[in-house]
Amino acid sequence: MSQEKKEKKLIVAKLNRLRIAPRKVRLVADSIRGKDIKQARATLQFTVKKAAQPLAKLLESAIANAKNNFKMTEDNLRIAKITVDQGRTLKRYRPVSRGRTAMIQKKTSQITLVLDSKE
Repeated sequence: MSQEKKEKKLIVAKLNRLRIAPRKVRLVADSIRGKDIKQARATLQFTVKKAAQPLAKLLESAIANAKNNFKMTEDNLRIAKITVDQGRTLKRYRPVSRGRTAMIQKKTSQITLVLDSKE
C-alpha cells in the first residue's frame, strides 16, 4: 500500500533592502505570524508603525502569487512563516568634536513571507 503524499504548495514573496531596521520590522511581523489573510490585513491596516505599509504590500504580492501561479483562493490561505533578516548596512559619517568622525549605520531589512493553505 503506497500512501500518496499530499504536496503542500508554499507561496513565497520576498522584499529586499527595506530601509527600516530589522528590529523595528520584527515587531510588526510578530503580530501577523500564523494568522489567516483577513486577520493579517486587518492587523496591518490598524497598526501605527512605519513597517506596516511595506508588509501589507508584501502580503498582497504573496496573495497575487497564489492566485496567478497556483490558482488558489485567498479564503483558505494563512501566513505559514515570516522572517525578517538584516540586509546590507549603509555606512554614513558625521563630524563630531575634536576633528573626528562618527559612523552612522543605516540598517536595511530583508523580509520573506510564506503562505500555505489551511487544510
